[in-house]
Amino acid sequence: MLIREKLEKLEHDKLSPHAAFSDQSKGRQRPEQPCDIRPAFQRDRDRIVHSKPFRRLKHKTQVFLAAAGDHYRTRLTHTIEVNQIARTIALSLSLNESLTDAIALGHDLGHTPFGHSGETALNQLCPAGFRHWEQSLRVVDILANDGKGLNLTYEVRDGIVKHSKGKDHPFVGQNQDAPETMEGKIVRAADIIAYVNHDVEDALRAGVISKKDIPQDCLEILGERHSERINTMVTDIIYRTMESQNPWLSMSEPVKNATERLREWLFSEVYESPMIREESQKAVKVVTDLFEYLIDHPDQFMRLAEKKELRFSLEQEVCDFIAGMTDRYALSLFQQLFMPRPWD
Repeated sequence: MLIREKLEKLEHDKLSPHAAFSDQSKGRQRPEQPCDIRPAFQRDRDRIVHSKPFRRLKHKTQVFLAAAGDHYRTRLTHTIEVNQIARTIALSLSLNESLTDAIALGHDLGHTPFGHSGETALNQLCPAGFRHWEQSLRVVDILANDGKGLNLTYEVRDGIVKHSKGKDHPFVGQNQDAPETMEGKIVRAADIIAYVNHDVEDALRAGVISKKDIPQDCLEILGERHSERINTMVTDIIYRTMESQNPWLSMSEPVKNATERLREWLFSEVYESPMIREESQKAVKVVTDLFEYLIDHPDQFMRLAEKKELRFSLEQEVCDFIAGMTDRYALSLFQQLFMPRPWD
């Protein structure tokens, strides 16, 4: 028996009936020989971690520009926090940790430079619009691995593209647009748990808010400290889901309502605050100017993107190129193209 087959058997022996099993995957877009050692979802996780788009997350903004301080979250540290929260829930519910890992680590690969400001700009500029969860799927399907894609399993791809539906998507429960697997549902919840908590901490550090500004009723239920709030949310999901025995995540009404209230408050008082909005407008201008310049100068684009021919429309190629940029590369290119340089 191969090591992979032993590990697959171990999944059936130990995991919940609600778990996704590696040997029952709906498969990949392109058939390929299974690995002798790694089950399918573990193989997907490894492909994501070793990809260039994953490495670029370390220099992409979460909310606050990382250059402003060493301890602000980046898109990579956010991804790691989501992964840790999701793995804790998955392990407690006897679900597939490798699938949870792969979805969590790949869920934000399509995010733009400058966080949601870059996404807003590209959504206005690209003919088909731009949504980071769809771009994440495009990255793993088409753009990564030098344009060959990562050829991930259906379950990982489903979890990635359904990890978010924007500001108003439901937190937990039986939702029509939720991922098909419990592991995907966990990542969707873990994403919200992570950013609701770490964005409060970063906003306090940045001076955008003070402790007294945070809704007191939320703190009374969730906890005063960052670690307490995460523990409350995660523990509540685990025990309520275990009690319900349903193939979706459950949460007690007090904790669910406090989490959603804190999330709504973050949008109004942090993400849409004058300080963040001012920086957001600058980021939108950088992305917009880069997009328009590259569209107007296709030869320059081909050189910068190191392309010999277009695979898609020019607009789509430029959109993909900018979406893949790190903050510092976008700023460097903007300076190179639009700022005067002294003569040597």
